[in-house]
Amino acid sequence: MQFSLTEEHLMIQQAAREFAQNELLPGVIERDNHQEFPDELVRRMGELGFLGMMVDPEYGGSGMDTISYVLAMEELSKIDASASVIVSVNNSLVCWGIETFGTEAQKQKYLPALATGQMVGAFCLSEPEAGSDATSQRTTAIDMGDHYLINGTKNWITNGKRAGVYLVMAQTDREKGHRGINCLIVERGTPGFEIGPKEDKLGIRGSDTTTLQFNDVRVPKENRIGEDGFGFKFAMKTLDGGRIGIAAQALGIASGAMELAVKYAKQRKAFGTEIANHQAVAFKLANMATEIEAARLLCLKAAYEKDQHKNYGLSAAMAKLYASKVANDVTREAIQVHGGNGYVKEYHVERLFRDAKITEIYEGTSEIQRIVIARAILEQAKVAVG
Repeated sequence: MQFSLTEEHLMIQQAAREFAQNELLPGVIERDNHQEFPDELVRRMGELGFLGMMVDPEYGGSGMDTISYVLAMEELSKIDASASVIVSVNNSLVCWGIETFGTEAQKQKYLPALATGQMVGAFCLSEPEAGSDATSQRTTAIDMGDHYLINGTKNWITNGKRAGVYLVMAQTDREKGHRGINCLIVERGTPGFEIGPKEDKLGIRGSDTTTLQFNDVRVPKENRIGEDGFGFKFAMKTLDGGRIGIAAQALGIASGAMELAVKYAKQRKAFGTEIANHQAVAFKLANMATEIEAARLLCLKAAYEKDQHKNYGLSAAMAKLYASKVANDVTREAIQVHGGNGYVKEYHVERLFRDAKITEIYEGTSEIQRIVIARAILEQAKVAVG
């Protein structure tokens, strides 16, 4: 068992850290205050290869492994989770979904622009009445022979206002239930496709989250991913990888908060010494470090299993469940270490605290992760018993 990173991994980690510190950090508070999408920074992330990290170079990507992706996501998320969620959705859900299950024509048409940051993508599964219960799709895609006609609503769509392509899950045959769902690639500007206003959110305020409306949107058959009825399976398989990305985001939020807490505890003095020397604070830092390291190992294990083409769904669910909890616990304690200063924006930890909450919700709530984990371990027990 090898716990050390390769030289290439360390180089990618360092590159992501330097970009985050030098380019994401300036203006991050203002972007959060004004809910400003980081257009120029997205372009830069595309230039640096962060938007198509695992895409084959044949399609304009960086051709890296999932471990590299986790390392980059952690560093970016330490500074700006709004930027890192753009990276996560584009890599884990959109690029990976198209490259793994799309036709050669779909790969050639969409991946080069997505991987290089010329445009970003969006993954459209959630609906007003289909959040955790993703089988209850109300959006329909009526088969019209050479095309589908989409009608319905999608909400909570990351990159919704800026995306160039949208992977839309829609019900083609209600009688078949989840086996009647398809995934269709919808291009921005298609007639009948309307993008709603940006949501006013608690955290990740720089990212675009919108509602999408489809009114007789005509999509050609060649834009369907996979065979007829493959959409739900596509969504679930894609979300497994997405959970690794969000776990890494949660890890980064936590480790960023801890770094700020350590720095502050070594500078702030109370009762004649730095507060880091007081056991009440030192023990908080010790707990933070231990929980973060455990979350990091879970993230890297899931990434390793994905790279080895193993069944990584269980590890991904465990990583997301635990890392998102750690993100919320650590950011709360980081504010406590900062005292009153932790409650104001200039010290950054209050923003990390707000950003942390969503990691327990999107790409499968913590409750859904527990269902996934419980089913897997019970199935393993069933197999063991025979």
